[in-house]
Amino acid sequence: MTRSNPLKVCLFDPALQENSGRESSNLGDLIIHEAVDRELRTALGDFRLTRVSSHETPTPELRRELRSCDITVVGGSNILTSEMNKYRQWVISIRHAPSVRNAVLLGVGWWKYQPPPNLYTRIFFRFVLSRRGVHSTRDAYTRQHLATAGWHNVVNTGCPTIWPLDGKNESSFPQRKGDAVLLTLTDFERNPEADKALADLLCREYRQVYVFPQGKYDLEYLAGFQNRWTLLDRDFASFRRFLTETPSVDYIGTRLHGGIFALNHGRRGLILEVDNRAKEMGKDFGLPTVVRTDLERIRAWIDRTHPFQIRLDQAAIGRWRDQFKPLLRAAG
Repeated sequence: MTRSNPLKVCLFDPALQENSGRESSNLGDLIIHEAVDRELRTALGDFRLTRVSSHETPTPELRRELRSCDITVVGGSNILTSEMNKYRQWVISIRHAPSVRNAVLLGVGWWKYQPPPNLYTRIFFRFVLSRRGVHSTRDAYTRQHLATAGWHNVVNTGCPTIWPLDGKNESSFPQRKGDAVLLTLTDFERNPEADKALADLLCREYRQVYVFPQGKYDLEYLAGFQNRWTLLDRDFASFRRFLTETPSVDYIGTRLHGGIFALNHGRRGLILEVDNRAKEMGKDFGLPTVVRTDLERIRAWIDRTHPFQIRLDQAAIGRWRDQFKPLLRAAG
């Protein structure tokens, strides 16, 4: 049933590169947005949505919209840091922070391994984050940093991209090595020596190697390698179509959300750790991950998937979803 007075929701969205509507240059952000949109609709049903880019300062018009929203959500991504005044994945200053009405976090992560949040960051959080709402983090590491900054109304749910994978294990995916492999590399965590060794290994082990350039500068980085691979278009719809229409393909790569997207399409996958993201989500939730430089473990996985079990805290996910029920009743 459609409510007579749908809630007004503002979403800080990493999938928008600009508030003009241009999509993010990292197609992984589009994967996150799809999951965030799914969970907002699960929790809220019908609502009026205003999308605000997390990559640039909100315009005066968007700041007015933010002040009038019933719910403000920060939708995933590697958006928090111990120095919000320096490394600004979430581009909003303390000067404009009062426009944000009690933002609630959904599956957000912390940028790299860092010391505790500085004074600016703690003050910034006091301006923008809800004190009463339930915040959701991508991993326990992010939750601990928020606790250090004084935020304890936080649950560790993982990124919503992995919520459909709860309970999956190695038997949920193909049991044999695929005819082909889908490789991703990461433009901002470059290690040419390790990545060349990985690419060479995959070219030896598989009949066909496909490469998906997920990030803005991935193509530039890939140009430095001489391998017999097939380059896919840097297009989200084409990536989805490839995974849907190419059944006998494994995923091995350094792109976390590219790997999660492949797992969600039923593909056998191994995500390679290059920073805290895959490492922490693997530790917390059982995602199949391994360090990028561990070629022996990668080779062993190619021949035979090692046991794993993806496990989520459904009670924590339920707490995040259920916090909006009073607002829904009031709006009905």
